Amino acid sequence: MKSPLNQKILFLKVKNQDKDAFGQFYDLYVTRIYRFIFFKINSVADAQDITSEVFLKLWQYIREGRDIKNLNALTYMIARNMVIDFYRQNSKIEDPISEDHNNIADDQKDLLRQQIMDSELSDVLKGIENLKDEYKEVIILKYLDELSHSEIAEVLNKSNGSVRVLLYRAIKALKENVHDQ
Repeated sequence: MKSPLNQKILFLKVKNQDKDAFGQFYDLYVTRIYRFIFFKINSVADAQDITSEVFLKLWQYIREGRDIKNLNALTYMIARNMVIDFYRQNSKIEDPISEDHNNIADDQKDLLRQQIMDSELSDVLKGIENLKDEYKEVIILKYLDELSHSEIAEVLNKSNGSVRVLLYRAIKALKENVHDQ
């Protein structure tokens, strides 16, 4: 499904409320959305719950017949808003992604590090953990979720130029973090 033409056809079918196409879209994006949410809240159970809610909300949005310009960006926008709602409900809105990752269970850290298994990638991951929230978010969207600058701009409600500057600064900060380790 990597072909842009196949994706456009799938997106068109989803926009036309085709349940099978939505199932394919779900299969294609569920892991990406889960990862995006998990990196923000560091809780497996909550990330799974929120991921499910994202796709339910997306389907409701589609069923209401609203105009959808970019299904990919809309999905990430819903996920981002649901993470914000999660922190609001848990009274942590001031610091939604704590720099102190002591709240992460040790077994989750071990599992994540086992999956990485490469010391260089592990250093990069540690560097990402220490980034400011907006830097962390733009790096995840660009390099893990492989969104384009325009899609990231739509998700973050920023201009393309702002996204490029933000990404440049995030990469610079990440290099400094990795270098300091």
